Amino acid sequence: MTQTYEDFSKYGKEFVDTGLKSFASLSKGAQAIATESTDYTKKSFEAGAATFEKLLGVKSIEKAVEIQTDYAKQAYEGFVAEATKLGELYAELAKDAYKPFESLVAKAK
Repeated sequence: MTQTYEDFSKYGKEFVDTGLKSFASLSKGAQAIATESTDYTKKSFEAGAATFEKLLGVKSIEKAVEIQTDYAKQAYEGFVAEATKLGELYAELAKDAYKPFESLVAKAK
């Protein structure tokens, strides 16, 4: 009976420790994602403001269309790159959050 209680206590402690490690990984990953999103938003806003300033000084329709086309192309490429980067960060977050539980899952099998 005492051995069963000690085993249960040991596994409970391991599970709590594993949960805390996982939570730390989640916190770190969420912070990285928030930082990356903030940086992208700032760059995006600055690019839009710079394009708007260029458009204010335009003398012809052709130049305005050229500026808008360049902005749209850069905005799309930036968005695709950012979406890829965020996807990688989310995948890494999930992998890091699960990693502490791998040993418990292996023991359960």
